[in-house]
Amino acid sequence: IPKGFPEMEFPIGNELTKERWELGKKLFYEKRLAIDKSISCGSCHKANLSFADDVALSPGVYNRPGVRNAPSLANVGYHPYLLREGSVPTLEMQVLVPIQEHNEFNHNIVQIVEELSQDSVYVMMSNEAYNREPDAFVLTSSLSVFQRTMVSGNSPYDLYANQGNTSALSPSERKGMELFFSNKTNCSSCHGGFNFTNYSFENNGLDSIYLDNGRFRLTNDSSDIAKFKVPSLRNVGLTAPYMHNGRFSTLDEVVEHYNSGGKNHKNKSQLIQPLKLSIQEKADLIAFLNSLTDFDLVNDPKWKEDS
Repeated sequence: IPKGFPEMEFPIGNELTKERWELGKKLFYEKRLAIDKSISCGSCHKANLSFADDVALSPGVYNRPGVRNAPSLANVGYHPYLLREGSVPTLEMQVLVPIQEHNEFNHNIVQIVEELSQDSVYVMMSNEAYNREPDAFVLTSSLSVFQRTMVSGNSPYDLYANQGNTSALSPSERKGMELFFSNKTNCSSCHGGFNFTNYSFENNGLDSIYLDNGRFRLTNDSSDIAKFKVPSLRNVGLTAPYMHNGRFSTLDEVVEHYNSGGKNHKNKSQLIQPLKLSIQEKADLIAFLNSLTDFDLVNDPKWKEDS
């Protein structure tokens, strides 16, 4: 656990062990989770991209179009709820969503575990990890154990702010940091804390009319229309394109969106106002955002799919 981070909590009965981690990793890259055996979790959550993807909408089985931008899984074990509308309370439950979604894996977990139960390697690993044959509990639990270890907290910013390395940030990055945490931008009002998110649900003025109703899908409350969970900004320099629909290709576009104050929407956050940043201030802010990149995480060979 990086300095400045809280301890990672593993549910009782699903504590971290080497055997559970190894099984979860194998399942993370297992294409038999998809009905046509064409994709795995790792297809849309790539380790070198902070477990995000580099396309706006990742295709699912039979090349069906994705419906939302794949978020980074870095530090996902700290999230109090999952999905962009916050509809799933645990990682164990979240795994079931892509499995059954028509435009993702479009499969049935009962059929998946029946097939895996015919694989002697999975039978052995399941018994070593949980002392039981492959089943839905084993699949969802081990995948969750693996994902909880995707902890990211060793960026240049962390070296500077949490580990006392005063030379870890350049002058431009330090200016951008001051701007990020200032009242002028209010960035840290939503993107605060060790994980650079307060996990709230906000509308950031991306559009006036939304095809995706966001949190409203869960609550059916009109005040939640087009509100989405505030994402973590850790490794944001690696996770383009941005926004729930992958609208923006670069951080320059993202910063310019907030600098403009966004578009009008009845649920837009009052914090989203024109910033009137200078060209240099925008450059400094982007430099700081890039300083949140943890290359130790993305370059760690332990994440690579086993051959």
